[in-house]
Amino acid sequence: MDVKQLIKKHREEWKQLEQLLTELSGRNKGITGEKIDSFHRLYQKASQNLSYCQTHFPNDDVTGYLNGLVSKAHNLLYKDQISSGKQIRYFFSTKFIGLLLEQWRFVFIAFVLFTVGAAGSFVAVVNDPLHIYTLLPDNISHAVDPDRLGEGHESIDSAVISTEIMTNNIQVAFLAFAGGITFGLLTVYLLIYNGVLVGALAALFWHSGKTYDFWAYIVPHGMIELTAIFIAGGSGLLMGYKLFVPGNMSRGYQLKMQAKRSVQLLLGTIPLFVIAGIIEGYITPSSISLEAKYAVAILTVLALLLYAIVGGLRFFKTAPKEHFGS
Repeated sequence: MDVKQLIKKHREEWKQLEQLLTELSGRNKGITGEKIDSFHRLYQKASQNLSYCQTHFPNDDVTGYLNGLVSKAHNLLYKDQISSGKQIRYFFSTKFIGLLLEQWRFVFIAFVLFTVGAAGSFVAVVNDPLHIYTLLPDNISHAVDPDRLGEGHESIDSAVISTEIMTNNIQVAFLAFAGGITFGLLTVYLLIYNGVLVGALAALFWHSGKTYDFWAYIVPHGMIELTAIFIAGGSGLLMGYKLFVPGNMSRGYQLKMQAKRSVQLLLGTIPLFVIAGIIEGYITPSSISLEAKYAVAILTVLALLLYAIVGGLRFFKTAPKEHFGS
């Protein structure tokens, strides 16, 4: 039996199981013993379908769909309901990293697109500084002055700046994620455009002999900030790819499933943006030495690596139970 035949034969049963999951999870008073028996029967059949798909179609979308469906049914049957606090801790400590590992290729593509934009604009401005006025918006190109980098610390309200920066970055991440609806075209544009901005500014400061100073003001918050943007961008690219190449599922189904996954990834980046905003509001404009700012950047990278490693280990430890051997 091929994938299309399997879907055609069992699609209605899967839909019934989804409906019963919704009813039972909502503690509907109209639930009867007959529905519970039906739920148990459909759960067993879906588990069998999942085992078959894992053997014959391990990389097909239907396997991922059944994996999620069976996992939900299993949790409802055999696990106690957990508190919201535990759900939040589990999401950020384990599930978010798991989702990230599952789509790391798209996050890497987001990084490549940003790098291409940054490298291109850097070379352009290095060869001709006047290109800065073409590549950057007027409000940036006319306002930036390498010789005044770091001035005006005393006039900065760190709390206000931190909040504004955090809000702006979350908006950029949301647009990168939502750009997946445009088959990823908007996401690609945003990633390249943000790379162009950074690359052009880096080249401008390079011309002024301020490269060391420039990066000292960028990397403390930038390592976390860019990581979060790449994750959000990767989720948008994944959604766009699944809409462009839906496989055996409809585009409507892919939009529903990938949007859910992408929203989870987007939510997972919010704490990263909060941390980046705090650093950019309080540490970046502070009068501490440039070396201290580079030290902060190193610490953020180490913290990110530690978070990813610990979360990855937890994910792989629980994956056999959650994914039923997938």
